[in-house]
Amino acid sequence: MDIIYTIWLRSMKRFIRSKSRIIGSIAMPLFFLLFLGFGLNSVVSLPGLGGNYIVFLIPGMVAMSVLFTSVFSGIQIIWDKQFGFLKETLVAPVSRLEIMLGQTAGGATTAVVQGLMILILSILIGLSIQSIPGFLIAIGFMVLIGIGFTAFGIAIASSMEDMNGFQLIMNFVIFPIFGLSGALFPISSLPGWKESGTGSPESRRSIRLSALRSSGVSRLR
Repeated sequence: MDIIYTIWLRSMKRFIRSKSRIIGSIAMPLFFLLFLGFGLNSVVSLPGLGGNYIVFLIPGMVAMSVLFTSVFSGIQIIWDKQFGFLKETLVAPVSRLEIMLGQTAGGATTAVVQGLMILILSILIGLSIQSIPGFLIAIGFMVLIGIGFTAFGIAIASSMEDMNGFQLIMNFVIFPIFGLSGALFPISSLPGWKESGTGSPESRRSIRLSALRSSGVSRLR
């Protein structure tokens, strides 16, 4: 348990000390939220939202921040490989499972923290929390997204040596997932052949962030 905490603490310290990383990771979701949200708010009309596109967009931007931060945390594995830290960790008398759990916990924590930053910034533009239990449920789903995609990114990075190649592969995998998640537009607006490619109705409801949208965090004053 100590090794898991140590690796997690190392990830958190690196995150806190890297101000450019914090700013850069929230810049893109904030850009989408401010420019895309306010720019299309008077143009896009979605059923049941009263013409308020920002209400629809906020949960997607929160999930976008968690998703991209968690999956790209795997690049730390490649970084540790190149500088020899991972080799020293592997020869230590600890199990590789503990190393994996520590890296996953660190990446998921930073992802959730950045997702919460987007939520706080959304409050400044008019977001209101309608339900405390719903808000806690939303955080729970953010944790699940963070853990799942951090583990996925680490699994891919563990078999790679080149940072640029990892970034290209992750972009190739993540952008289609994000595009078909329903974060920017309802899945029901897709053509039939594309909509069928997103899976069953049950999976589409979960993929397009209905859990976040129904949790009471996407309401504007």
